[in-house]
Amino acid sequence: MAWLQFLVLLAVMAALVVPVGNWLYSVFASEPHTAPERLTYRLLGMNPQEGMDWKRYGLVLVVSNLFLLLVAYLLLRLQGLLPWNPAGLSAQAPDLAWNTVVSFLTNTNWQAYSGEQSLSYFSQMAVITTFMFTSAATGLAAAAAFMRGLVGRSGTSLGNFWVDVTRIIYRVLLPLSFLLALVFVWQGMPQTLSPYATATTLEGATQRIALGPVASLETIKHLGTNGGGFFSMNAAHPFENPTPLTNALHILSMLLLPAALTYTFGRLLGNLKQGWVIFGGMLVLFLGFLTTVYSFEQAGNPILSRLGADQTITATQAGGNMEGKEVRFGIAQTALFATTTTAATTGSVDSMHDSYTGMGGFVPMTQMMLNNVFGGDGVGFINFVQYLVLGVFIAGLMVGRTPEFLGKKVEAREVKLVMLAVLAHPLSILGFTALAVVLPDALKSLNNPGPHGFSEILYAYTSGTANNGSAFAGLGANTPFYNLTIGLAMLVGRYLTLLPMLAVAGLLAAKRRVPVSSGTLPTDTVLFGGLTVFVILIVGALTFLPALTLGPVADHLQMLKGVVLQ
Repeated sequence: MAWLQFLVLLAVMAALVVPVGNWLYSVFASEPHTAPERLTYRLLGMNPQEGMDWKRYGLVLVVSNLFLLLVAYLLLRLQGLLPWNPAGLSAQAPDLAWNTVVSFLTNTNWQAYSGEQSLSYFSQMAVITTFMFTSAATGLAAAAAFMRGLVGRSGTSLGNFWVDVTRIIYRVLLPLSFLLALVFVWQGMPQTLSPYATATTLEGATQRIALGPVASLETIKHLGTNGGGFFSMNAAHPFENPTPLTNALHILSMLLLPAALTYTFGRLLGNLKQGWVIFGGMLVLFLGFLTTVYSFEQAGNPILSRLGADQTITATQAGGNMEGKEVRFGIAQTALFATTTTAATTGSVDSMHDSYTGMGGFVPMTQMMLNNVFGGDGVGFINFVQYLVLGVFIAGLMVGRTPEFLGKKVEAREVKLVMLAVLAHPLSILGFTALAVVLPDALKSLNNPGPHGFSEILYAYTSGTANNGSAFAGLGANTPFYNLTIGLAMLVGRYLTLLPMLAVAGLLAAKRRVPVSSGTLPTDTVLFGGLTVFVILIVGALTFLPALTLGPVADHLQMLKGVVLQ
């Protein structure tokens, strides 16, 4: 039954790749501008006909993001004075406000706060929901520019950042979000600006029930691979995820755009096989990780199974490790959700990853370390192509020939930029983790000792750098140290991986195509797709396996030996 659920959901996702990919192609490639788009261009004071090279495109991307960051920070610091604040919530602390705005600006959506206890309705809409649109649009726009550079015919223009962002918001994100929000409201999600509801419990106590514009946030949260949550319990909260249908739609929403981009690239390139090779590589990695997490969670915790005398516990473990999971979703949908949210670097959760078995928790962490198993909107595609270029380079070294990718010579400059993007990711994760584990004040935030406590710190910086935003829990991260360092990790993960690859696209766009010869390595074959997956796994293992061994792997081995740390 579990594998049937996996098959149906992934089959629906695969069936949507072509129509959604064609839709994105029309957005990236069409010339006419709609009336709302032309009005937006005038309000922004920009010329939609201006072509931008990679330097200009990257500069506009960074400066516009910096402006949004400053405005959002000001709004959070003035929250107590702004409207639509029925709970009378005060402003966030400076370090927390910094962490929050950086998180949502970079499409990370890490939350060091409880949504219903920290943010007003106005802040949820003006900062959180708005950033969910702009950060997703920025990632998709970067992917569009990157694709144009790769398929360029001896030119330098990668398009126009303002045009790309405007079209993506108007033509893709807003229509999809609106339609999906209607479905979510039908399924029982709140969508209101009314004050919090008041209820009387069976014991006679008074309880305030937080409400708000939940459905509108939930749609873009997953379509934009944003993550986060209106409530602290995230997608495990019945207002955010009321039914198995909404759970399935959340999963499909996270995979929809990242998967479709592979087909869009094939159309722009004029070679659909190349797009399908990329999609196939992503899907193979996804299925491998899904099988791993489901198998280990279904196997349960042998420590509880050995108790024997308590038949209730034994029966529960016979059904798998249900700790930290919603009974209404079960292990199958929970495993699929956990695999999807970290494959697509969304960060929304419908279960507590901290409660997984050691190897069950290994999977979400590893996928974020690789950061290209579908990945976030736009950036996942870019990250996967990093390894296509790296694979071509390695193959070229083997035969002593200058590598070629899509008809362009890949020379020293491009390889150096690719390696900068590849290395920035682990340097941020491992560097900040190493800093945290040697500082006594940072270790005071841990609630668990040993490998599990190390996993909590490693997961936090992995999630921040991968722009995922999910948490392993057990780590009290709302401190000045963690707010500052995780915020820096988010910036590194977003810009020091994205901008070098834009530069690669710009350099390749300016090169002339070379004719295909007998020495040309085709990159649109199953063989090369397998080589790319192999390179991804080898580089990931060499980089992260020592840290993973100290964390989730050691945690799982202790569980198998029956070791319980107090």
